[in-house]
Amino acid sequence: MERVKHIAIIMDGNGRWATMRNRPRVWGHIRGSANVASIVEEADRLGIKALTLYAFSSENWSRPFSEVRVLFSLLKKFIKRERARIINNKIRFKIIGDISELPQGTQELIRELEQTTAYNQGLKLTFAFGYGGRAELVYAMNQFITQNPGQKINEKDLSNGLYCPDLGDVDLLIRTGGDCRISNFLLWQLAYAELFFTQTKWPDFSPAEFSRIVDFVTRRERRFGTIGEVSDLNEAQKLAERNRVTINQQLGTH
Repeated sequence: MERVKHIAIIMDGNGRWATMRNRPRVWGHIRGSANVASIVEEADRLGIKALTLYAFSSENWSRPFSEVRVLFSLLKKFIKRERARIINNKIRFKIIGDISELPQGTQELIRELEQTTAYNQGLKLTFAFGYGGRAELVYAMNQFITQNPGQKINEKDLSNGLYCPDLGDVDLLIRTGGDCRISNFLLWQLAYAELFFTQTKWPDFSPAEFSRIVDFVTRRERRFGTIGEVSDLNEAQKLAERNRVTINQQLGTH
């Protein structure tokens, strides 16, 4: 499992799962929230280094207020319920996105858990809440412009300016619920990610299915634009630069 270090999941299908059972959409979110801990536990067991979960997008503000309020409440309940287990398992907890609209009490719970787990060396568990991929890129570029007026930005600069740069690139994106799109999620980090779309809706997404997907993707040959397998994008870029220099030197001799 070493090659799959960072997994991102779009936890989709809660509302449709509930509707299919003639229940309110919020019931699906409640059942889906209860499923998060088991997937986090399985990721930790598999030795995954980072798990980023799309909990609430910047576009989700368009949903009915009652549904948004439930999502806010579920985040608070998750933090209170799982706090001890996160700390005991040395998990580093973080939220990326705009949480300024959350109730003050929830914001304080988030900041306290982030500070308490900041130096933990286990799984990096990140929730994207109030998050948009385009907004993150704009944030990173504005940070650079402010700190380096008049200078050109490069890929490394932009990567370093993201909300949580130490997470690195995503190796595998899983989306539950049947839709096949990335929905403004981690646009920069997904550049060379493997994409897996499952029909299973989030409340039914089991640790066993999660493990099977990780195993399946681990068996794929990842080339990052090369003709042979390489470990990650960084290695591919180094190989490309060496080859570029060699080719230019050879062309210069003719």
